[in-house]
Amino acid sequence: MIIDNQKHFSRLHVLIDIVVISFSYLCAWWMRFKGPFQASAVTSKTFQDFMFLLLFIVPGYLILYQAFDLYTPLRMQGRRLVLSEILKANTLGVLMIIAVLYIVDENNYSRLTFLIFYVINSLLGWAARMLVFYLLRRMRAKGLNQKQVLLVGYSHATEEYIDRILMNPQWGYVVRGILDDTRPAGTVYKGIRVLGRIANLMVILPISSLDEIAITLGLDEYYRLEEIVSLCEKSGVHTKFIPDYYKIIPTRPYTEDIQGLPVINIRYVPLSNTFNALVKRTMDIVGASVAIILTLPLMIVMGILIKATSPGPLIYSQERVGRHNKTFKMYKFRTMEVQSQEEEQKAWTIKDDPRVTGVGHFMRRTSIDELPQLFNILKGDMSLVGPRPERPFFVEKFREEIPRYMVKHQVRPGLTGWAQVNGYRGDTSIRKRIEHDLYYIENWSIGLDIKILLMTFFKGFINKNAY
Repeated sequence: MIIDNQKHFSRLHVLIDIVVISFSYLCAWWMRFKGPFQASAVTSKTFQDFMFLLLFIVPGYLILYQAFDLYTPLRMQGRRLVLSEILKANTLGVLMIIAVLYIVDENNYSRLTFLIFYVINSLLGWAARMLVFYLLRRMRAKGLNQKQVLLVGYSHATEEYIDRILMNPQWGYVVRGILDDTRPAGTVYKGIRVLGRIANLMVILPISSLDEIAITLGLDEYYRLEEIVSLCEKSGVHTKFIPDYYKIIPTRPYTEDIQGLPVINIRYVPLSNTFNALVKRTMDIVGASVAIILTLPLMIVMGILIKATSPGPLIYSQERVGRHNKTFKMYKFRTMEVQSQEEEQKAWTIKDDPRVTGVGHFMRRTSIDELPQLFNILKGDMSLVGPRPERPFFVEKFREEIPRYMVKHQVRPGLTGWAQVNGYRGDTSIRKRIEHDLYYIENWSIGLDIKILLMTFFKGFINKNAY
């Protein structure tokens, strides 16, 4: 039986990161001032000045790595996910360094040094984690550092859990068998056998080296939970519960303690946390303000073109449903001929829609018509990132047709979103769009918002589904 060494692994990762960050920083300084980039270097700051910054850079990066879940056990992480999180954390880190130096008016530090540091630190940080990942995987291939698991109860959750373990041998989990009172001993699922009845647990434990017991009872057997949890806790083996409610609650619930009473919240919404909401709102205000300044010349040009090619107002406002189901006026550049409210609300725009103007077609395809929504963000009606808002008529329609559609209104709607950067824009599947919106709502993080904004920028604003 292995001992739970996760705390030691996490501490080891922290030590490795301290070494990697410091070494990368030293390499960056050497390359800039002594190596291949020294020809253009201006040594206005001494070596000691640069090294002094490490006192702030190292702890700052460790905090960022913690925020981006880089100290989560590698047992359950994918390699591409690790690389993605390292890049996001390091990108934010180097931007913060440059911003702080600018704010405190320290302009004599070489920006190229920090860029080189960003590249080296990203590569070495990922390489170090992949080395640890490789070593742990080799250990598990030799039968070391594996977790021996016994499942108690046979249900759909049992099969789902076994499927995932078999698909991910790098996790190092080995299912020793299943105990269940409804299936006969000898029943096999993908090589995993039912060993006997649940009452045999206390007989099996002394002769088996188990690291975990996973309770995977079916819903109709939950009345036995107290009895089975009591049996498992007598064993002294770490016990976890894998609920069989995927058809009822197909999301990530979370529990909270109300004076000793555990309460299960059906859906985890990180933005219901006041601190998270404050951080996101701050990002929205700063981001929208900067975007307005940068795009103001473009908005002026588009305004002139709209006025010159089509009679009617420059800005078009439309009622949309936002956070907590409250309606608001969403701003867009007018892209269609002026029409009555009844005509405008009757349907979505279709391909080759005659109501769309020539300039309007270009703005829709490039998403330039959405730029006035930056002012909606400043007002607090919208966010830079979030589910796209819909008109009240369609909200009432979809709430009856699409399960969990209304959950999207637990957060502010966004100028861009997870569904949009994955191609679900315009005339695409509403169900797929909602699936992506729910993923965003339940998995929100600063890193995810940055990722979506970067994907929006690098993938471009061209919308092939916009008519």
